[in-house]
Amino acid sequence: MNIMEFLDNSSVHYDVSEHTPVFGAQKIAQAEHEPGKFVAKPVIVKVDGKNMMFVLPACYKIDLNAIKELLGARKVELADEKEFRTIFDDCELGAEPPFGNLYHLPVIMDKALSSDDHIMFQAGTYDHAIRLNMDDYRRLVEPKILDFSYHTR
Repeated sequence: MNIMEFLDNSSVHYDVSEHTPVFGAQKIAQAEHEPGKFVAKPVIVKVDGKNMMFVLPACYKIDLNAIKELLGARKVELADEKEFRTIFDDCELGAEPPFGNLYHLPVIMDKALSSDDHIMFQAGTYDHAIRLNMDDYRRLVEPKILDFSYHTR
């Protein structure tokens, strides 16, 4: 089930926009004229060998040491992009939506996103973005919220 089918079946309001194909969350923010703090960037991290999705604002960087400490993990590393093809088989590589629950991945959202009123993210393609109310996102995904990133300047 792709992200839009999931949202439709969940009876939530969302907006889809189309833009020139872009690669990366910051580029989506620019294409959509949306502040980077509202654009979600999902990052797949292997935590003690288990894939997990970490969702943070486009203008932030992930802190693997913070994740290691917060989760009490022995080994934390970015997942190999080659694995994404099998996990996210309905998405273009690198255009995954921040809905790890659709792909049997635990989702951890950065605290920096938690107080926002909405979230924007790629819709599984390089040329479509979805804007969704943050309360709906949190209800549908039920992410754990931790502080694991830092703002880039």
